[in-house]
Amino acid sequence: MKTLFTSLLFASVLISCNSSDKSKATSEESTEVATITEATAQTKKQLKSIETDDDLIATALMAAPAESRQNTKVIGYNMAGEFVTLKEGDSEYIVLADDPKKEGFNAACYHKDLEPFMARGRALRAEGKSAKEIFEIREAEVKSGEIEITPGSALHIYYGPNTTFDPETSKVEGAKLRYVIYTPFATSASIGLPETPTAPNHPWIMDPGTHRAHIMISPLVNKVE
Repeated sequence: MKTLFTSLLFASVLISCNSSDKSKATSEESTEVATITEATAQTKKQLKSIETDDDLIATALMAAPAESRQNTKVIGYNMAGEFVTLKEGDSEYIVLADDPKKEGFNAACYHKDLEPFMARGRALRAEGKSAKEIFEIREAEVKSGEIEITPGSALHIYYGPNTTFDPETSKVEGAKLRYVIYTPFATSASIGLPETPTAPNHPWIMDPGTHRAHIMISPLVNKVE
């Protein structure tokens, strides 16, 4: 009888301890979830809209490699709607800032050797030329040697649907990077790449056989940079 009583007492204590541990674990889990939720809310509160030229510069430079941002030139429309040099720089890159008057976010970083080609496109757009006309005009000018595109020149596009960013990191909410490598007049047969994307983050060739032939590398689906 004494042995039975002792066994029951031990079982009672064990059940009590297990219940206590479960309650403690549940409490800790609830606290952890609350902490994560609070941290997420605080992170969202830190985001701000692009409202100044300094904001344009900071977010645009996210398109450039980190080690080159300090010395990279930034051009584009300022908050007053004027196309200007927003920041001087002497690195191998030029960054085109997001146009604050357009929906979403789109900044581009490219090798300085591409500037004549890019500038020509901007000038033709300013004249009111259509995308087809710009393509045909630059095609003829590249073929004639008036404009040169150095094979292998890269373009980094930092883009997304939002125009809010973290002022501490300059990262734009939900923005991703897409890469373009120019290979003028290359074809699928000449460089061995498909003409359509076969999987996320896999290279493919766009505009094959033309002056604008380029290798596209698009971001992984749902991968936020």
